[in-house]
Amino acid sequence: LTTSIMLVTFCIWFSVATFFINIKVSQSYITPSFLHLRSQRYHISQDSSYSHQVLCATSSKSISSKVSDANNSPKESENEEFLAWEKEELELWEVEQQLQRTQIIDDDSNEDGLPRYMNEMLSEYGNPLMENNDPTPVDKLPIIAVIGRPNTGKSTIVNKLTNSYKDGAIVHDEPGITRDRTYRSGSWCEYNFQVVDTGGIIFDDTDDIFAERITQQALLALSEATVALFVCDGKEGLTQLDKIVADWLRKNNRIPTYVLVNKCESETVGITQAQEFWELGLGQPWPVSGIHGTGLGEVLDEVTTKHMVKVTHVLKENATNIALIGRPNVGKSSLFNKLFGKDRSIVSDVAGTTRDTIDEVITRSSGRYRIVDTAGIRRRGKVDYGAEYFMVNRAFKAIKRADVIILLLDAIDGIVEQDRLLADRIASEGRACVIALNKWDAVPNKDDKTYLKAVENIRSNLPVLRWAEIVLISATTGQRTEKLFESIDRSCKQYSRRVSTAIINEVVNEATMWMAPPTVGSRSGRIYYSMQIGASPPTIVFFVNDPALFTDTYQRYLERKIRDALDLEGTPIKMIWRGKALRDVGRAARKGDSVPSNIRGGIQPATGSMMGLMTGKGDKSEKKSRGKGF
Repeated sequence: LTTSIMLVTFCIWFSVATFFINIKVSQSYITPSFLHLRSQRYHISQDSSYSHQVLCATSSKSISSKVSDANNSPKESENEEFLAWEKEELELWEVEQQLQRTQIIDDDSNEDGLPRYMNEMLSEYGNPLMENNDPTPVDKLPIIAVIGRPNTGKSTIVNKLTNSYKDGAIVHDEPGITRDRTYRSGSWCEYNFQVVDTGGIIFDDTDDIFAERITQQALLALSEATVALFVCDGKEGLTQLDKIVADWLRKNNRIPTYVLVNKCESETVGITQAQEFWELGLGQPWPVSGIHGTGLGEVLDEVTTKHMVKVTHVLKENATNIALIGRPNVGKSSLFNKLFGKDRSIVSDVAGTTRDTIDEVITRSSGRYRIVDTAGIRRRGKVDYGAEYFMVNRAFKAIKRADVIILLLDAIDGIVEQDRLLADRIASEGRACVIALNKWDAVPNKDDKTYLKAVENIRSNLPVLRWAEIVLISATTGQRTEKLFESIDRSCKQYSRRVSTAIINEVVNEATMWMAPPTVGSRSGRIYYSMQIGASPPTIVFFVNDPALFTDTYQRYLERKIRDALDLEGTPIKMIWRGKALRDVGRAARKGDSVPSNIRGGIQPATGSMMGLMTGKGDKSEKKSRGKGF
């Protein structure tokens, strides 16, 4: 374009110079007929736009009028008139070039002003301007609600959509397994979303006491969802309950709904099974298989591209994980609803109401907390293989994922054997713990002595959790629930605390001065030095001459001294005992207390001891272990 402009400009100036020479030679005026011939260069063709024609016609009239004035003017103003005409000619040429460029852009662009080739690329690869590239919190993601009548395979489809099998929704061939609504994260082709699993919807009368509450939970999930997946059973066919649910959706639902006909994995009759569900009046039925995943990819393509904004970056949650653990019917779901501030979980007097784990994130001034409600854990001998077996497994997995455990006890029934077993489980998993004695409002004739007796009773019956804080609460009235969060914050802080090596050795040396390590025969225990090698929980390794010389009684004494000196309340302390020669200890100390990888990675304590007494090599095996490290 620049080259063309330069060439045209040169031609114009050459023509003007030639014309100026002819004027000087002929000593005559410019005739209107000559100017009329030159103005024909800017005449617009018949297929040009109307606005372009008007502009050029106006410019041509302006030139003619100026030339007529020039013919009637005296000779001494000839040069000025010629320069004015020359300026007008250049302006017309620039206007014409600008209009041509505008016409080219208009012919090759859309309403956004982008060229056609760019629009084709955006339609093929996606428009990055339409994507949400900012990190999005999990609770702000689009929600897909999976609804339907009982026992149609909704939980199986949820596990398939979210790729969660080991810790996914409980699946069992029994109606009514899912009761509360549970949320799980999923993704498809860079689209991130949440999938909510619901219980079976039942509108007619039934003998199930939970039917009304399960339906209420499903309708709440539908009210906050972006898209609904109505799951039907292709093997059983269209039922009257399917028609009732579909009729309610047509009248009350305001979000896009897709009919998924489950159990249609057959390549020959799968499509045929889905055809009768056109009768529901909710659009095209999609034949799918929750077990094999057949047809779910096509459904996700349709749902994500039409009804969701692409969210590629999900904000990583930094919340304290809290698990509510206890035997059945001690008030876990009631406390969960009270902490959350809503009726998030179904609550009843029937033991075993909660089946799957339910988690929610709440935000307070002190931070964010993810609270997990679990099913009640009964004794192993009373649990048969089936739905309850998977419920207990989910509860044990919640203990492993949690930072702080709230162990709920019943103030009316007191502490039973199952409470002791759960306390042992929490201590063996090495999790911070807060003991909550629930139903304190139901205890009659309370006074200060009653409170002290209750705390003393818990300490004596649960010795493995003697370091845990105790809070006497009422989930029904909300008594001391705020104090419960204060205890959680303190326990979590101590759970992830780190202490320098110098302070630990100072505390250990003072403890050994008050009580020397035990002596077995002619040998006495010696602690060379100690250091913390990990947190969550705080893990301390002791380098001694022979771990077998340190009995459980002395280990508990040393743990109590460390806990009192460092104020490590609310968290367990993991103690590892390692046999080491004095010569190797001095060599390691001169290197700056460097810890080999086999110790830094964590040594698994031996079973049979509460604090993990680890067998090491004593003085007699120093020659064999020399040169092999710790």
